[in-house]
Amino acid sequence: MSIDKIVSLCKRRGFIFQSSKIYGGLNSVWDYGALGVELKKNVKNLWWKNLVHQREDVEGLDAAILMHPAVWKASGHLDNFADLLMECVDCKKRFRLEDVKDKKCPECGEKLTLPRAFNLMFKTSIGAVENEREIFLRPETAQGIFVNFANICQTIHKKLPFGIAQIGKAFRNEITTGNFTFRSREFEQMELEYFVRPGTDEKWYQYWVKQRFQWYINLGIRNENLRIREHPAEELAHYAKACSDIEYKFHFSSESENGVWKELEGIANRKDFDLKQHQKCSGEDLSYEGVIPYVIEPSGGVDRAMLAFLIDAYYEEEVKERKRVVLRLHKDLAPIKIAVLPLLRNRPEIIKTTKKIRDELSHYFISKYDDTASIGKLYRRQDEIGTPYCVTIDVQSLEDNKITVRERDTMKQERIGIGKLIEYLQNKF
Repeated sequence: MSIDKIVSLCKRRGFIFQSSKIYGGLNSVWDYGALGVELKKNVKNLWWKNLVHQREDVEGLDAAILMHPAVWKASGHLDNFADLLMECVDCKKRFRLEDVKDKKCPECGEKLTLPRAFNLMFKTSIGAVENEREIFLRPETAQGIFVNFANICQTIHKKLPFGIAQIGKAFRNEITTGNFTFRSREFEQMELEYFVRPGTDEKWYQYWVKQRFQWYINLGIRNENLRIREHPAEELAHYAKACSDIEYKFHFSSESENGVWKELEGIANRKDFDLKQHQKCSGEDLSYEGVIPYVIEPSGGVDRAMLAFLIDAYYEEEVKERKRVVLRLHKDLAPIKIAVLPLLRNRPEIIKTTKKIRDELSHYFISKYDDTASIGKLYRRQDEIGTPYCVTIDVQSLEDNKITVRERDTMKQERIGIGKLIEYLQNKF
């Protein structure tokens, strides 16, 4: 299924918009609309629930985006965080070395310069005087965890192994962008740094690869669209002992018709590189329980996960000789849980009852009232945005205090007493 259909759906239904669109837009920067912000929030909340709230060995952190420049010197980002780029001698566009074939410009076919390193960090300045002190927008969230390692150890008193989790914005001045939200200049990361004793790292590395793969499966990603790819030795970062990517089979229009495997999340064994570097450069003791811990790092993108969930949930089918588009999102991911709809828009008593039921449901579920179209169109609209259940109030409801509950995936309808509705829906969720 082409990603073009997802792009169209996201724009049409208010999931995702291009940033600053009324001024021509800002390339590879995205705004999340009313439905998109709810779906994105659900992805983050489910990750946090799984890794922090349901575990005794993981605590949370929210580190600042702006950090001391010495952090990026110690981590190697100032010297090594760069792409090898080639520039066209004619159109002046730049391309990653691995994206170039035959040393010719992919855009105009002219010659390209020799590869040069281009740092991906965004620069800014801090202080009352312009350019008084140069700093950077963080290109990853991990370093905020490492520089707070001693603070966390002193305040939560966990025994090894334990983890520190964080969700936050990161920024990279990507040259080659595209494929909708897959590669953006401003994005959110979900990262866990799991600190272990040296010698136990390989066991924990395998544990977290399995755990993170299963998280996507549990939230509805089809097994055939997901795989684990272990990095060969020549592909590993200099600090990594091992690394595996959880990859999803995307169908980008510019790629293979059969789909192309792209990274959703990486799980790396970073050894003790980061803590040792910051201990060396800061002069602070970052040992704990007599050792410098090794760290296992599952690191995934909120935006990429959301994109994969949308693509995997998208279905088209024919119902009564008409195309039906439905997002079969996992119920926990769905932006709206219940749509409450009046069968007739010209009956004040039905409207009043419908709104009253919506207000009662809103204490338990994210619920929306809609009367802007016929009931058939309202059902199709809710199918297209992934709402699991529609509750419809009709004339008979005023007489027997029963309403109709329609299920998204099967379209089956069931008549339920109004007094039993909340319990019925709670059981469904």
